[in-house]
Amino acid sequence: MHIHFLRHATVVVAWGTHKILVDPMLSHKDALDTVPNAANTRRNPLIDLPLSHTELAALLDTIDAVIVTHLHRDHWDVAAQQLVPKHLPLFCQPEDTEKLTAQGFHNLVPVDTSTTWEGIRISRTGGQHGTGDIGKLMAPVSGFVLEEGADRLYIAGDTIWCDEVKAAMDQYQPTDTIVNAGAAQFLTGDPITMTAEDVLQVLQHPANTRVTAVHMEAINHCYLTKEKLKATIGDSFGDRLIVP
Repeated sequence: MHIHFLRHATVVVAWGTHKILVDPMLSHKDALDTVPNAANTRRNPLIDLPLSHTELAALLDTIDAVIVTHLHRDHWDVAAQQLVPKHLPLFCQPEDTEKLTAQGFHNLVPVDTSTTWEGIRISRTGGQHGTGDIGKLMAPVSGFVLEEGADRLYIAGDTIWCDEVKAAMDQYQPTDTIVNAGAAQFLTGDPITMTAEDVLQVLQHPANTRVTAVHMEAINHCYLTKEKLKATIGDSFGDRLIVP
């Protein structure tokens, strides 16, 4: 298993001979409106992809499947809807099937609990995209666990540390976990993605998972930086924390 981080929550998971694209946000810098009700009005994404248009097209030609955890535009933007090949297997939460079908994708695999693709078990997990009324308005969101042999990758999705995340880690005991940090927040309410303290909870879980923290420095309402995260966590977990 190899994780190729691109930007924000967009990663390519190379699993054996297969490549799986996760949560593609493919717009160029400043192409998207600012997230409203935030502490600044910067346009999104704040940074470009680390790929030229030609390199991105070449990468998309190698993709075998796609996972979209939910349809918020920083995980599935108009550029992704236009550029991702419509024939690819696209794993999603059942609630998003109608919208993805309307966008022209015709090989959808809505995952209620779990399914198997090319020998890889893909299971859907829960989460909380914030607290209180804001968390309810931001739902539904999902995480996904990929399993084959001894390798278990938990893609937590847009969630804070909560009972659903703990339950997923208890059940699947992931060897690797991707968490969406950034402590995204509006002018009112609590953070809607993981804070540094939330990431610490994941690291302290008995599963002893290796954690890759993404979802930082690319969208205007994500205020936790990579340096702040690393400074808060410190060096006590060694190479178990990866901040690409």
